[in-house]
Amino acid sequence: MAALDGLQFGIFDQNDHGPYPLAEQYEARLRLVELYDEIGFRTYHMSEHHATPLNLACSPSVFLAAIAQRTRRLRFGALVYVLPAHHPLRLAEEICMLDHLSRGRVEVGIGRGASPHELAYFGIDPDAAPAMYVEAYGVIMQALTQTEVNFSGKHYRFANVPVDLKPFQQPHPPLWYAVPVPEGAAWPAQNGINVVCGGPLSRVREITDRYRAEWAAAGRPTDQLPLLGINRFVLAADSDREAMALGRRAWPVFYRSFMKLWKLHGTQPRNIRLPEDFDTLVENGGAIAGSPGTISDKVARLTAEGGTNYFISQFSFGDLREDEVQNSVRIFAKEMGIEPPVA
Repeated sequence: MAALDGLQFGIFDQNDHGPYPLAEQYEARLRLVELYDEIGFRTYHMSEHHATPLNLACSPSVFLAAIAQRTRRLRFGALVYVLPAHHPLRLAEEICMLDHLSRGRVEVGIGRGASPHELAYFGIDPDAAPAMYVEAYGVIMQALTQTEVNFSGKHYRFANVPVDLKPFQQPHPPLWYAVPVPEGAAWPAQNGINVVCGGPLSRVREITDRYRAEWAAAGRPTDQLPLLGINRFVLAADSDREAMALGRRAWPVFYRSFMKLWKLHGTQPRNIRLPEDFDTLVENGGAIAGSPGTISDKVARLTAEGGTNYFISQFSFGDLREDEVQNSVRIFAKEMGIEPPVA
């Protein structure tokens, strides 16, 4: 893939409720993923959510298994697997299976989950989720890298569990972590884990600066940084006016899906506040919408000022049709110089 000044490009997808019946939505999304593969994007990242129209592909491993069979170069993975909602031994097995089905194209995002309401629906105490996440991560890493799992924690206990399945990528697939605040960059930097950042650009820069500082303090070479990603909604069209009109139509549909559970429970999401209107989202830098020239200028500014080396686009959201998303993707890829690697 040809990247601008070393910048790499990925995709993020919530797979939120769109304009099609569910079976058609899955098929349309898979065709989009085939396009990402054909064009030369690096990685397709998908979220995990439950009991909400924010994500209708609520079992990441199932959807990723389909992607493994529909693509040839594209890397893919959950961003993130909500570890408290999974049995860690079972999830480790799924990761290994996906890695072999794709001949080593899986990337694994890990997290505790952004919504306490979704965890509670699964019978999980949201206050226990951070500790469950830490323990589950330890179990999964044992399962991926050792022949036997032995673990004794508050939430998980395993003794002499034999492990026959090992990942295609050794010692394990690349890991990802979503970092909402600067202090959260220390652990992934110390462990060589890729990160993605959302939120205001100033906070993104604080996170990437902290990551680089922790990376250097660990004695790691500065020219071998993992991927430091910034995630933004992207809508490209032939003109700024057309792109903004599409965004104004699609955004309220996505916003309702995003906020449904929070409004149902009378709460607000942690660490993220999305505006109700698309114009404000663009003004705040949470979305890029416009013609090719507008898109390229904004991507260059966001990545330079944010200190990132990986730009993750969320092209599909709300009631955008498949053809509208494909057009946006093709315009963006052409303007950014994205192309598949030479065989």
